[in-house]
Amino acid sequence: MLTSQEGELLVRLARKAIETYLQSGKKIEAPEVPQKLKEKRGVFVTLTKNGDLRGCIGHPLPTMPLVDAVIDAAISSATRDPRFPNVVEEELSKLKIEVSVLTLPEKIEVETPRDYPKHVEIGKHGLIIELGINKGLLLPQVPVEWNWDAEEFLSHACMKAGLMPDCWLREDVKISRFEAQIFSEESPGGRVVERALLQEEQEKTYKKTRKPCSGANP
Repeated sequence: MLTSQEGELLVRLARKAIETYLQSGKKIEAPEVPQKLKEKRGVFVTLTKNGDLRGCIGHPLPTMPLVDAVIDAAISSATRDPRFPNVVEEELSKLKIEVSVLTLPEKIEVETPRDYPKHVEIGKHGLIIELGINKGLLLPQVPVEWNWDAEEFLSHACMKAGLMPDCWLREDVKISRFEAQIFSEESPGGRVVERALLQEEQEKTYKKTRKPCSGANP
């Protein structure tokens, strides 16, 4: 687990990496950081603008030191996400930055594919779907933000991989889950906080299930 200070350092580093690249076209050198941030970890950097996704790219597997992976993912999310035009320097002051540090993915083992939803906890797990050359990943915060249940999450992960929504019911599909520690700016360039997805999910569930108060008639 990273500390809040380490998480803030990564978010600030992601912003600095984007800013420097947009201004000069150069990648910044990794600064001196605590040893924990030099360990190889998977990581994604997510950019949002006015609540809408503006870019999200990362490294699902621990292929490089975390500090270097954050720099690379930050620049990629701003300039190499094929779903969006490149971020321009004037936009940076309007972007919120979120860094998700991943655990190592683990394959979900089930007796029958219909059991997959029982092994997926919303607010805790992210998913990776693999079938042949197709592969798709969704971060743990996505189903929380979209109010999906486990089956919907699995279906959308399949679609992210370019597959049919019900491909998770196939015997030959490989489904892995992972967890993430997520640090996010509350506002563009503002205070960095660690997101508690399970709490977010519980609050949404409470709001959906509670009965409205029927006040007494005057």
